[in-house]
Amino acid sequence: MTVGSLLVRATMQQPLASASRRSLARSRLLSTTTRSSPLSSALANRTARTTSLAQTSFRRAFADAAAPPPAPKRKRFRFFRWAYRLTLLSGLGLTGYLAYSIYVLRHPEEQLEPDPSKKTLVILGSGWGAVSLLKKLDTENYNVVVISPRNFFLFTPLLPSCTTGLIEHRSIMEPIRNILRHKKATVKYYEAEATKIDYEKRVVYISDDSEIKGDVSHTVVPFDMLVVGVGAENATFGIPGVREHSCFLKEVGDAQKIRKRIMDCVETAVFKDQTDEEVKRLLHMVVVGGGPTGVEFAGELQDFFEDDLRKWIPEIQDNFHVTLVEALPNILPMFSKQLIEYTESSFKEEKITIRTKTMVKNVTDKYIEAQVTKPDGTTELERIPYGLLVWATGNAVRGVVRDLMEQIPAQKDSRRGLAVNEYLVVNGTENIWAVGDCAITNYAPTAQVAGQEGAFLARLFNTMAKTEAIETELKKLSVAQQEAKGDEERNHVFEEIKERQRQLRRTKQIGPFQYSHQGSLAYIGKERAVADISWLSGNIASGGTMTYLFWRSAYLSMCFSARNRVLVATDWIKAKIFGRDVSRE
Repeated sequence: MTVGSLLVRATMQQPLASASRRSLARSRLLSTTTRSSPLSSALANRTARTTSLAQTSFRRAFADAAAPPPAPKRKRFRFFRWAYRLTLLSGLGLTGYLAYSIYVLRHPEEQLEPDPSKKTLVILGSGWGAVSLLKKLDTENYNVVVISPRNFFLFTPLLPSCTTGLIEHRSIMEPIRNILRHKKATVKYYEAEATKIDYEKRVVYISDDSEIKGDVSHTVVPFDMLVVGVGAENATFGIPGVREHSCFLKEVGDAQKIRKRIMDCVETAVFKDQTDEEVKRLLHMVVVGGGPTGVEFAGELQDFFEDDLRKWIPEIQDNFHVTLVEALPNILPMFSKQLIEYTESSFKEEKITIRTKTMVKNVTDKYIEAQVTKPDGTTELERIPYGLLVWATGNAVRGVVRDLMEQIPAQKDSRRGLAVNEYLVVNGTENIWAVGDCAITNYAPTAQVAGQEGAFLARLFNTMAKTEAIETELKKLSVAQQEAKGDEERNHVFEEIKERQRQLRRTKQIGPFQYSHQGSLAYIGKERAVADISWLSGNIASGGTMTYLFWRSAYLSMCFSARNRVLVATDWIKAKIFGRDVSRE
């Protein structure tokens, strides 16, 4: 046992001061008695070091004995630590996925060249139906040609937000060449308008209407298979003055025109020496059409006034007014009754006037003439002055579609578009399909329907290509079986034939088109929205701020690419921090 441990055991029973004094005295005594010899000096030094180590060990032991036991770790914040870690990991994962998506978008791979032996598939349009078809189509099975006067895909559900500057129009545009460049095989694109479809000759006449003309501005494109997805025009119902004096809301140019018109009305209303009557007319914004587009635009416009216009131009706050005109008894007819009532009460709170049972008969540059049905059933003609008139009602058939309908006897009874069968084949044809607003189906002409129709056609065309490939292999195997020299070789070929036949039966098992309604969404202003969502065997109807957050997240997830999602989210954040821009351009 060491000297240090003996000293610790001894001094644990005595005060610290006495032990230190005795050790010091013993050290001095040894130092005095052995000062004359070197051996005694070394022994004294060793004794001193031993004493010092003993004192240090004692202090440590005493401190350990006197210290209280460590307190157990508290688990109070464990949930928050795990929540923080989970949020951090989720953020890192999302950032990594976004970075990868952007890298893939910016670095397309090499594409296969067109094969002259394959069929030519011509797609007219770049809307929801056509782009949904292109997104899922295996382009290596066909020589694909896309023809559209608009060289981008437009995310139309957010178009009303562009009219007030909440979202920049380029944030909801995806260049069509970005889509085509990421396909496995090369897809040709022509920025042109299809002016005529010749069904007998199987050609499409196209015209380049751009400002810069080349040597050739009119030509023909032959096809083996044709998909018509040109959409529809704005329906004016033959009402005089609508096309001349109204603003539509279907394309990017329409949204830009509306934005300029809003600011023109506001700035003209505050012009010097303007009469009160003229100020009220200029600041009266009229929206015709109680569907989702009209309702969302009315809500966005009122938000623009409440959040920005009245702040920077306070002179207009007493006269700015939004009116929604609808010929039917209710707005949003595709929603449930409780959501219609909720929307009407919200508009009343936001001071948006709803004029139902009001049918427009004539439009001039300063007022509309409308036939109003009173509660007692009588009607009267009323003049409604306006500064801005936005027309958001119905669709009409485009000229190229009408011309094709006249060529096909089976389409003689069609009025609203091309009648199609359950596989979206145009009635009276074998190699023409139609999707979107230009096709007549049992479903409403919405973007959701058009997108599902395009995806269905992509599966159908992919299946047709696989079927043709298997049938070609079967013909070759049949010839090989006949030329087989021995029973073993013949049996081997026969097994191959049976396997191809099983593949053929599986491949052909594709049913007709069936629309799956996912629900309806509409923004109603003041950071509130309504949603009628299909869930299992029923519907969920909701409205309010939480529905508005769901509306935003749903539309953000439906944007075509990561680029669009980032730009739209950035626009929302920018508008929240800085507000909307009140400049004219």
